[in-house]
Amino acid sequence: MEQIIIPEQDIINAICLFQARNKNVMPEDVEVELAYDDDEGFSAESFIRGQVEVISEAGLIAAVRLWISEFLNRDPFASGIELVLDDEEGIIAVVN
Repeated sequence: MEQIIIPEQDIINAICLFQARNKNVMPEDVEVELAYDDDEGFSAESFIRGQVEVISEAGLIAAVRLWISEFLNRDPFASGIELVLDDEEGIIAVVN
């Protein structure tokens, strides 16, 4: 598979879909804030009906895998996924 760049908004959408499925809510009910810390790495906070959940980098990768399966119609486990902090694009996912 060729290299694919998944932009920050699609990562946010992937997390909304992932959390909606796990919490039995609509994706529109989920708000997401991505974060990067030099010591902790990548993470996100999801906000669902007043509840806050911190999502680890592994959770972000799982959400991106779901997105790859559903929206790119590709095998999500046949790809290496790397989260990257880009100066211009924000947090992106590089899929090899």
